[in-house]
Amino acid sequence: MRKIYVFDTTLRDGEQSPGVSLTTEEKVEIALQLERLGIDRIEAGFAATSPGDLQSIREVAKRVKRATLLSLARCHMKDIDAAVEALKEAEDPCLHLVLATSPIHREYKLRMSQDKVLETAEAAIRYGRKFFDKVEFSAEDASRTEIEFLCKVTATAISAGATVVNLPDTVGFATPDQFGAMFRTIKSTVPGIEKIQLSTHCHDDLGMATANTLAAIANGIDQFEGTINGIGERAGNTCLEEVIMALETRSDFYGAQTGIVLSEIYNTSRLVSKYTGMSVPGNKAIVGANAFAHESGIHQDGMLKHRGTYEIISPETIGASSSKLVLGKHSGRHAFKEKLADLGYSPNEEQLNIAFAKFKALADRKKHILSEDIRALMDENIANETKLFSLESLQVIYGNRSLPTASVRVLKQDGTFADEAAVGNGSVDAVYRALAKATGWEAELEDYRIQSVTPGTDAQAEVHVVIKAAGETFSGRGISTDIVEASAKAYLEAINRMAGRKLTKQEPGQERDGNIVIY
Repeated sequence: MRKIYVFDTTLRDGEQSPGVSLTTEEKVEIALQLERLGIDRIEAGFAATSPGDLQSIREVAKRVKRATLLSLARCHMKDIDAAVEALKEAEDPCLHLVLATSPIHREYKLRMSQDKVLETAEAAIRYGRKFFDKVEFSAEDASRTEIEFLCKVTATAISAGATVVNLPDTVGFATPDQFGAMFRTIKSTVPGIEKIQLSTHCHDDLGMATANTLAAIANGIDQFEGTINGIGERAGNTCLEEVIMALETRSDFYGAQTGIVLSEIYNTSRLVSKYTGMSVPGNKAIVGANAFAHESGIHQDGMLKHRGTYEIISPETIGASSSKLVLGKHSGRHAFKEKLADLGYSPNEEQLNIAFAKFKALADRKKHILSEDIRALMDENIANETKLFSLESLQVIYGNRSLPTASVRVLKQDGTFADEAAVGNGSVDAVYRALAKATGWEAELEDYRIQSVTPGTDAQAEVHVVIKAAGETFSGRGISTDIVEASAKAYLEAINRMAGRKLTKQEPGQERDGNIVIY
């Protein structure tokens, strides 16, 4: 079995998803989970984008110890210098350079000739090698580049000192047969190709990112790139979990394997979904809620006789479980703690006490408590950030012939309370107006989404909001069996993030320029 290296760009390309904005603490937590997952290479960000992104990469670099850590950079000296600064404390740093090579990019974006592209790439790689032992070069839009020129670009990158050459399908244009043939040509034509690792990075514009990635692997590449849950620019990236499990399940066909800890896949998917606010579709392969669900009578009959009739992967393999939680309001702390351990949580004593109290309160309100209820409770209550405002109480008066009115009491960080009331177009609008008055922070609501965490009429609601102020966006998430309360918690969390950013005068992340947002 040949080894296939896994390159994760959730923290860079994944964060380019519209509406996604991760805090430094969230990036660090995701990076550490990616390391537990066994990811070989983690792209932590794009250091030249903003001082905030550079600082986030630096913090991730301090904590990640086993995986190779990368920062993206265009073939500009200032970009490379920013990457050097961001990765100076990394245990195993790597520079990731990118330059477009296709005719349409050369003419309209770069305004460069073929010779100028080759010259620019070579100069940047040689400059980068002064600071890094490892340099990956990506030929942006490789799948729409003339094959003869792509061979020249690859050869130039190798001679200049690149250790990895990445040929991406930047706009999801390729088909599996075409993409596989491209790599066969590169491997059989380019001199010195055996000296480097060959990689790919596919987007899902036509729904073929996973298929194209597997075609590239079948034709000899050493590394593939993608994101958890397939998030990213436009329609997203290759879903790492899909390719990983395809190689695992069909090792007889591909003859290749990764070093991924399969049992961490589900936890990683949930963590990324939680912090990005991007829900995983129920029918999503590998990690979707229905991936291991069987409703058809024929399917159920087959499953009862032998699971292999309709399941080619067991949920336990990826760390998922379909079992129901048998805990209830009469359960004790010891049983609760054991269940947390089964779900992969190891809270300290203070966190356990808080979580147990919340669990008891939930058990009084909810007849059937499932594992997902406990996961949601822990995700909400075990947090790293200090809150400037906490929701102490909430009261809403609503009738279909009366004006919705909300009263809130907010506990401030200094121990004082703020009591405010407001009316609105609906219950949630009234609550948000009251919270804005109580906290003193105004913002525009950009996005509001709600979904159930668990089934049933007593299900917990998960609300995700995005607010905008002074050109910056902040997200928040709240969970409760009451939709209005969950909405209030989500909005207040977003306010906390906005207020924390402003009060600490942290450099705001700049809007990504159209020429900077790349594959």
